[in-house]
Amino acid sequence: MQLKDQAAIVTGGASGLGAATARRLAAQGAKVAICDLNASLAETVAAEIGGIAVTCDVSDTASAEAAIAKAAAAHGPARVLVNCAGIGVAKRVIGKDGPMALGDFEKVIKVNLIGSFNMLRLVTAAMSKLDPLATGERGVVISTASVAAYEGQIGQSAYSASKGGIVAMTLPIARELAQFGIRVLTIAPGLFLTPLLANLPQEAQDSLAASIPFPRRLGQAEEFASLALHMIDNPYLNGEVVRLDAALRMAPR
Repeated sequence: MQLKDQAAIVTGGASGLGAATARRLAAQGAKVAICDLNASLAETVAAEIGGIAVTCDVSDTASAEAAIAKAAAAHGPARVLVNCAGIGVAKRVIGKDGPMALGDFEKVIKVNLIGSFNMLRLVTAAMSKLDPLATGERGVVISTASVAAYEGQIGQSAYSASKGGIVAMTLPIARELAQFGIRVLTIAPGLFLTPLLANLPQEAQDSLAASIPFPRRLGQAEEFASLALHMIDNPYLNGEVVRLDAALRMAPR
């Protein structure tokens, strides 16, 4: 899909992987709406790329509907959705204070998995009614999973479950939406230098980087954005989950 003048929505676009993706989409001529809970950061990125910022809780139906409507009013119905909004809570199932609070598990599932599905279902409902492009496609959805979906570590039960759900729903949704010419894909990043890891001491960052086969460094948000751009551009990519992890295979710890 050629992105020039096409409307795109990026959730979690105020920072990290989402911000890098929003910048790359805008550089290709897309009209980008940044949906994020952090209104001030979203406004900053939107001003930089000539897009719009929309405050949005992806896990809430009313908030998501309002955000999508605002984006459509400004740019028209989206042909591209990139789901980058997500949270991570590192907690053991049985900790020092007893079992993990069920609410902690539910919150991660609600934001990461349900939030991704919520945005996908709402955006593609409108997308399915658009006229097809010359390629026959009407749009593309890219969600963000994680290598934790396959090789989660101790303390990642909620996070791994949420990302595993994203992986598992990619193919069946791609098959269902194929009738509309809508492609559905997922990226499963490894260890990336997002704001979360950037706050770690340099020694900890170096230790994580040393576990990566090649290149022996943390991933850069721009590399995630590059893959997202290729997925949008390549009409034969559909229903796929692509690991972007420099051959990282995480050992139990």
